[in-house]
This record gives sequence, C-alpha cells and structure tokens, in this order.
Amino acid sequence: MLKLLAAGEFRELFAIRRCALAVCSILLSAFIGEVSKLAAQETGPSGRLIALPAPRQDGATSLERTLTERRSVRHFKDASLSLPEISQLLWAAQGVTERIEDAPSVWRGSEWKWMGGLRTAPSAGALYPLELYLVAGAVDELEPGVYRYVPLEHALEHVGDGDRRQTLADAALMQSSIVDAPAVFVITAVYERTAVKYGERAERYVHIEVGAAGENIWLQAEALELGSVFIGAFRDRDVQDVLGLPEDHQPLGIMPVGRKSEDWRERLWFRGGA
Repeated sequence: MLKLLAAGEFRELFAIRRCALAVCSILLSAFIGEVSKLAAQETGPSGRLIALPAPRQDGATSLERTLTERRSVRHFKDASLSLPEISQLLWAAQGVTERIEDAPSVWRGSEWKWMGGLRTAPSAGALYPLELYLVAGAVDELEPGVYRYVPLEHALEHVGDGDRRQTLADAALMQSSIVDAPAVFVITAVYERTAVKYGERAERYVHIEVGAAGENIWLQAEALELGSVFIGAFRDRDVQDVLGLPEDHQPLGIMPVGRKSEDWRERLWFRGGA
C-alpha cells in the first residue's frame, strides 16, 4: 500500500526536488557555455587564427617610383591575389616593426593599453586605435569571408563567412570597384584608445593615422604592381552590419585592391579622384 505523506513531509520533499533541479540547471548552463567557447575557438569569430607568410622588408621598386606611379585605380582584372601579396599589404598598413614586450613606464598603472610594439604607420602616443579588416573574395589559399588583422601575430582572425563584396558595395553607394577587386581592406578605429590620453583631440589624431595607414596600403600596392583607391563614401552603420563589426569599431576607409585592368589609365579621368 502507498504511504500517504504528511503536509510537512510533502513540502520538504518538494523543496529538495526544486533545489536539485536548480543545481542541474546551473551545471547544464555552465556546460553549454564551455562548449560554446570551444566551438567559437575552433570555427567562429573569436579565436581562429590563420598564419600569414612573413612580409618582405626590401623590394625591387624604389619609394620614389611608387610615389610617382600611385594613382586611384578603380578598374581591375578578373584575377585573384596571392596570400603573400595580402600579407605584404596588411603588414604595410599596420605591421609590427619593433616588438617591445614590456610597456614603457608611462603606460604602467594607467588606463592606456600597451599594444606590444611599434608599427609601420605612426600613431599618436603609440596608442594604435586602428583595426584593419580584410574582405576576401578571390584570394589564393583563403576562403571568401571577413578577417581581422592581428598585428602582433601577423595573422588573420576569421570573423565572418562568405563573399561580402556585393553587400559591402551596396553599403558604399554601389561603388563597383569594391565588387570587382579580389580583396578589400576596411580601416576602422576605436576612438576611445586615443581619447583616453588626448580627449577631444583624439578624433583628429585618429583621422591622421587612417590617412597614414591608407597611404601605406596604396604605396605597397603600387610596389606590387597592383592598384587601389581610397573610398570614404559609405553608410557607416551598414558597413558595420555587413562586416559584423563590434560597436566601437568605426569604419573610416575602404580600399579595394587588385590587378589593374588593361584600360585603367584611359578610364581614370572619367571618375573623381586621382
């Protein structure tokens, strides 16, 4: 025969059961969280690094020649870029040229974050607010997708799948050079990194840095016999959405890069910018 429980015993048993269910729920949530972290490290936007070929620090083309030949090129051949070419362009924009592991004394005990070394482009206070993204469409040995450059590792972090050149072009007022180029570099900035020291002047200093990094990409492209153009006309929020950028990564410049079309020079004067 079944034993009938008194009211007090029933409440005690119910409380024990509820406590056990709560503990199980906490453990299950923790387990799911750890599985999600592992999955992100292996396949997702945070953690999967792709090593790049070492950049060259000497070339056959002089600086003076690249300055003479540099032009805004918007028309490209239907041809891919190699991974070493991508590596060289990324390094030219934000590559580390001198590692300094320990933060200088001025950084210690402050809000500033030491970025681990000095880079190819100058930065006010060496605060390095720029974050450089690659939108790969036709790059040898690299799947189409969105990647973030990690300067200290000279590597790419995979942050998004699929060829996004068309949707990026849509966000940039339908500029066809973005679709036609095999690779597109997007320069973004975290203003707060510079503002922590320079306050209201930070915006000006960040924009100066964007220009320096952009010119580095331009000149390196010319040295590699490639073409590029600096695009500033786009809808900021749409670019962030297309690339899945963090809220504080503000897009400030888009640079398509590719092999120059045979008639690029004849078509140069029919579009703004030189």
